[in-house]
Amino acid sequence: MPSSSTPTSTGASTATVTAMDVLDVRFPTSRDLDGSDAMNPEPDYSAAYVVLRTDDPDGHEGHALAFTTGRGNDVQANAIAALADRVVGTRVADLCDDLGGFSRRLVHDPQLRWLGPEKGVMHMAIGAVVNAAWDLASKRAGQPLWDFLASMSPEQLVAQVDFRYLTDALTPHEALEILRAAEPGRRERRARLLEQGYPAYTTTPGWLGYSDDKLVRLSKEAVADGFPMIKLKVGADVEEDVRRLELARGAVGEDVKIAVDANQRWDVGPAIDWMKRLEPFAPYWIEEPTSPDDVLGHAAIRRGVAPTKVVTGEHVANRVVFKQLLQAEAVDVVQIDAARVGGVNENIAILLLAAKFGVPVCPHAGGVGLCEMVQHLSMFDLVAVSGTTDDRMIEFVDHLHEHFVAPVEVRDGHYVAPTVPGGGAQMHARSLSDHLFPDGPVWRA
Repeated sequence: MPSSSTPTSTGASTATVTAMDVLDVRFPTSRDLDGSDAMNPEPDYSAAYVVLRTDDPDGHEGHALAFTTGRGNDVQANAIAALADRVVGTRVADLCDDLGGFSRRLVHDPQLRWLGPEKGVMHMAIGAVVNAAWDLASKRAGQPLWDFLASMSPEQLVAQVDFRYLTDALTPHEALEILRAAEPGRRERRARLLEQGYPAYTTTPGWLGYSDDKLVRLSKEAVADGFPMIKLKVGADVEEDVRRLELARGAVGEDVKIAVDANQRWDVGPAIDWMKRLEPFAPYWIEEPTSPDDVLGHAAIRRGVAPTKVVTGEHVANRVVFKQLLQAEAVDVVQIDAARVGGVNENIAILLLAAKFGVPVCPHAGGVGLCEMVQHLSMFDLVAVSGTTDDRMIEFVDHLHEHFVAPVEVRDGHYVAPTVPGGGAQMHARSLSDHLFPDGPVWRA
């Protein structure tokens, strides 16, 4: 790890993780149908929220979350809590100096693996705890997570990756070559990122439950705010989708891209047929057209809807499925998510896979804290992995940012690179207490 993560005092060097708090935090977004889509008509954006508490004399803690859409958040929170005995009592220095080993110990726990392996509620729980550890480590280093990652050597980064199941597509040697090739331009790209930010697109106008007037108004606002692309939810009714895309295209003009997102709604045949109906409006991509596990289905859809791009990843369970999507040439764009797979380490693996196959990465964001968290992964990718923003954008949704200690800032269609130390997931104490489910004041009211 970078030398800046090394404790500077005796107290810091002997500090331990003293507790792991887990909170069931929910926001009543279903009231205004924010986040509504064909598969989630009335979501309540929620966070199974974890805090690694320490006796570090500098007061550092690790914060992260797993994102859900309401019911079941208690199940996710309980899964995270089940990992407490693997973390509490660990020396903070040991944890932060070997985050690759920490991740592998949780992922490959032989009894926990029976619940997956490496998928579902338990794997997302591991991801939340791993992300909290990275938040703690980057705070101790005094760096935002993207910069903390990008300051590591190629050898240190390769050590973070679990290459089990990947070596038929990406070996440690190949990963090292990718990172070494990007190393000479790191300083220049870092400076450019801090000056210019990272390109963004927005889904704010496109929720399925919004009225026509709201769709048109928000689409025009997105163009005025500098976004080069908006995204609309589709998949419930093809005639409605045709009508809504016509409204959106009229609102944004011909030069702004429109992406569409079916949230896994279709089988392969219906996906192709449905997209043919939307062709007159030049959709830039179709996101999650079918089951995230159906690699060959995605490949068939990609062939059937070209030149419209196929994108998936928001619900892809692990690096193995991403590997197969790339090997099968099933996607045009890889969509990572900060809170879906096993945390930062597994997302480093996915970024390296995408770089090996030459496929751009456009993360999923929105939700609760996903914008705050995933921006760090894309910015790290720019500085230290792919070295480019070509065909790359981070999703932005204007929901719930006020609840975070370091909320995202988007300016002229670009994410402003965060400078606050940590991974971005830390919420205000008042927001946590107000939205605790079911006894917080917001829910009692």
